[in-house]
Amino acid sequence: MDFEKDFLVSILKLTASGPVSEEAIAKDSRVASSVASTMLLRLGYEGLVSLQNGGVVEADVFKRLGVAVKAISLGVGLERISKVLSWQEFESISAIALERNEFEVAKNVRFKGSGRRWEIDVVGFKKPLVLCVDCKHWSSSIAQSNVKKIVTEQGERTRAFCEAMPDIHQHFECSKWDKAKFLPAIVTLFPGALKFYDDVPVVPVMQIQDFIHQIPAFADSLKCFTRNFTH
Repeated sequence: MDFEKDFLVSILKLTASGPVSEEAIAKDSRVASSVASTMLLRLGYEGLVSLQNGGVVEADVFKRLGVAVKAISLGVGLERISKVLSWQEFESISAIALERNEFEVAKNVRFKGSGRRWEIDVVGFKKPLVLCVDCKHWSSSIAQSNVKKIVTEQGERTRAFCEAMPDIHQHFECSKWDKAKFLPAIVTLFPGALKFYDDVPVVPVMQIQDFIHQIPAFADSLKCFTRNFTH
């Protein structure tokens, strides 16, 4: 149903700057007010929006992400979603999930190592783990060869970060530890065919909280780079 796709996109577009009225969503998506109310009630039951008194609709970053994933599952193009879901929101999901699992978080970490400059989207620190996350907007149709290339590159970034510590301009808590394990990971907007490649996890963002919660239990089975620090 194309009108449902348009409705979800309108929610993402209009809630980007905060709460919005049901009437505004109905008007933007060209859906009758009665139909809009019914659809919003259903989305509320699904936990994708919050409905307030006075016909006000709210959606925090997690709810907006859920709306985006639902829209994609209905066939909305990723390019269209990317225009109404900011890159910063996508990165923030990973950062928030790490913080909720008691990781210290740094975003957009830039450093020099192995003769070049690098950047890692999100890094989480929780002794003895350092999780290095690369956030990717891609659809379920991405070729496995491209996924493998992305995973390999993230492994190289993580290795470089491990080897550059602690001699980089930013100070990170892990440099005070006796030992740290640096783990590369890829977080995607939509599930793909590969869940792991070369022992590197490829995690749909809607599953990121469960993944992070389980990391301590299976960290030894994942690709990692170990660094011992002397004090």
